[in-house]
Amino acid sequence: MIKKHTLDNGLRITMEKIDYVKSASIGIWVKVGSSNENEETNGLSHFIEHMLFKGTKNRKANQIAEEIDSLGGQLNAFTSKEYTCFYVKVLDENIEEAVDILSDMFFNSQFKQEEIEKEISVVIEEIKMYEDSPEDNVHDKLTEIVFNDSPMAYNILGTEGNLKTFTTEKVLNYMNDNYSPYNTVIAIAGNFDENKFINLIKNKFDSWKNNEVIHTDKHGKYERKVIPINKDLEQLHMCIGNKTIGRHDPYYYPLTILNNLFGGTMSSRLFQEVREKKGLVYSVYSFVSNYTNSGIFSIYAGMSFNQAEDALRTILKEMISMKNGNISMKEFNRAKQQIKGNYILSLESTSSRMSSIGRKELLYNEIQYPDEIIEKINNVKYDDVLKIANELFNLDELSITFAGNLKKHKDLEEKINKVLGDNYES
Repeated sequence: MIKKHTLDNGLRITMEKIDYVKSASIGIWVKVGSSNENEETNGLSHFIEHMLFKGTKNRKANQIAEEIDSLGGQLNAFTSKEYTCFYVKVLDENIEEAVDILSDMFFNSQFKQEEIEKEISVVIEEIKMYEDSPEDNVHDKLTEIVFNDSPMAYNILGTEGNLKTFTTEKVLNYMNDNYSPYNTVIAIAGNFDENKFINLIKNKFDSWKNNEVIHTDKHGKYERKVIPINKDLEQLHMCIGNKTIGRHDPYYYPLTILNNLFGGTMSSRLFQEVREKKGLVYSVYSFVSNYTNSGIFSIYAGMSFNQAEDALRTILKEMISMKNGNISMKEFNRAKQQIKGNYILSLESTSSRMSSIGRKELLYNEIQYPDEIIEKINNVKYDDVLKIANELFNLDELSITFAGNLKKHKDLEEKINKVLGDNYES
């Protein structure tokens, strides 16, 4: 049973009690991510996530780590385009201590300038680590294309130039402007006493007052592009994608099934045709990133330069094949079953369950029970998948980003554009 309670200040609490476990996962979910940022503040949402671990008025950074370790717990955080989450997983007997540490970090972090300077260096190294990953490069560049001229296109880590402008004042102003009890959810899943937990959260969070944050989505117009990235690499890394629907669209579950069929698993079309049968790539897969109002459908492939044309041609042919209805009922039913199986298996983790109830309440103001989700998957019709395939697999709207040694392979962009221009419908 999932329950919800709202404090007088607007803070929402979602709870799922699981009697048979001896642990609990607790998360503070704030509807603040890179989509809230502008050119000057890009990277601040993620930077604040880092800074909450750097010491409070009551605990030094090493004390936070030592106290969590002494509880045998796990403490971490992450930032996305639409939210930031600070979470902890502990034994059920240590919930009170865990909430005390989390709330202390949340309200009493000091953001000393000397600590900010140190963490700027850390995040710059994190940026460099991603820049050294061509797989991340092509994904990030595709995201920039799809969300052109909107905050959704921003890199979550920010830029080195922006990071160097961060100060205590800038951090505190951003938090005051964007962090509010009205756009925050505290979620818990595991073994706990519901009334005690509500009172515990009241004690720590009830005095938090801030105005409701009004966040309006700015959308950029998507325009198809082919963008090369020159890097001194032995392999070519390619990302192919298109803008797609948001999480609340009626075709969300058909899209999930289409992705599973096309490139989401080892039995998928991409893996079997491009890698197993033709041996054109080492790695190939597709995935969907759905946000509140839009999303990205992406295909990644890593290959040698001399296989690029054949690999891309095979991927495009498989798109057209599915678009034309070449999907067997066996494949369709297998994809449904696999998605249901993966979902049900994830429910065995209190962390996954906490994430599910926290994120859904934060972004969509809803509580969804597992039976409802299974029913939605079961209700997807074969024709629903074909409809979304016809909308998504439009070759004239596909963007491509690729990274490799383009000085050595100067004609690669021309070859890729030629493959894109071929007629696959006949």
